[in-house]
Amino acid sequence: MKKSFYYSVTLVALVVGLMLAVQFRTNRFIEQGVPSDRAQELTTELRQSDKDIEKLENEVNDLDYKLAQARKGQGQAADAIKSELEKARFYAGFVAVKGPGVEVVLITPPGNEGVDSLSSIQDVDILRLVNELRAAGAEAMSVNGQRIIATSEIRLAGKFINVNLTRLSPPYRVLALGDQERLQSALEIPDGLVETLRSLGIIIEIKPRESLVIPAYTGRPNINYARTL
Repeated sequence: MKKSFYYSVTLVALVVGLMLAVQFRTNRFIEQGVPSDRAQELTTELRQSDKDIEKLENEVNDLDYKLAQARKGQGQAADAIKSELEKARFYAGFVAVKGPGVEVVLITPPGNEGVDSLSSIQDVDILRLVNELRAAGAEAMSVNGQRIIATSEIRLAGKFINVNLTRLSPPYRVLALGDQERLQSALEIPDGLVETLRSLGIIIEIKPRESLVIPAYTGRPNINYARTL
């Protein structure tokens, strides 16, 4: 009986002792909390993290600005290239143009349509007319709807005259944009081209026009050997 009592008392005492020990250690841990040096270390790390975040945000903003500027510059460069391309197409004759100028019509007299006839219009006559107009400042020209560009050919092919490999038939209607008075004066100078052709019997009409439309060149120049330097 006594032994059982002692065992019970000992067991209760052991349990109470363990509970008191756990409670004591818990209270000490709560009282001590986080060490002061560790708290300062964590505070320093937190401040450094805030600085790093701020620095990264500034870098992101800077990169966004640079990206926006790059896109803006790319757009401006594209616009500049497009503008230069349009100018090149304009000067090369690949776009239709309009403006004041003169209309020159060459007509072969009835009964003189043969190629060997003195009064028939030859390819060289149209070529000389185009050159005269170009020398007088013509900015764009066409012959029966065929745009004259740097590589255009005007040559006799059988009974017809070919311009840009297109067969044309009289009458030949030459349009030229430019200063009307200057163009007309260049053609009508004494002993000039027009006077010479008229003396051969060819009928030539020169009409100043306030608005002419010169079509675009529709062919494709063949460049097989020439290369840029």
